[in-house]
Amino acid sequence: MTSAAPAAFARTHEFTSKSGAETIEVGRKLAQLLVPPQLLLLRGDLGTGKTTLVKGIAQALDAAEADEVTSPTFTLIHEYDGVREGRAVKLYHLDVYRLEGERQLETLGLDELLTPDALVLVEWGEKFKSIRKKSTGEIVIASAGGDVRKITVTLKE
Repeated sequence: MTSAAPAAFARTHEFTSKSGAETIEVGRKLAQLLVPPQLLLLRGDLGTGKTTLVKGIAQALDAAEADEVTSPTFTLIHEYDGVREGRAVKLYHLDVYRLEGERQLETLGLDELLTPDALVLVEWGEKFKSIRKKSTGEIVIASAGGDVRKITVTLKE
């Protein structure tokens, strides 16, 4: 898949995690890089730790404890209220894996989520042209053997 922004206009950050706990810690660090509004594609194969990463982001924003963050596979969207640098922030975690087309996607009201105080993380969002077009970057989690994960964050400038 090609990036929606030329490389010259993007910042890339790379992390390595060797466990679920380390992936949560990467999420906490990553939260400091995410300035609302953001809509990020959250990419990775099943079981690579996408929801685990969101646990750390939610913790860093005081939006939820790690054990309160679960995959939105069946509910499609989870919403958390948090704080970033003293300002209210909305964290939305979506999973659009089960959606089959743009029409189904429209029922989620994605445009209504994209408020100035929102961080929107979309698992499997790369499936939809409309989401790729609106995205401000992506987080890619790739297995590097065993429990090791390479986490690459690309944010458009």
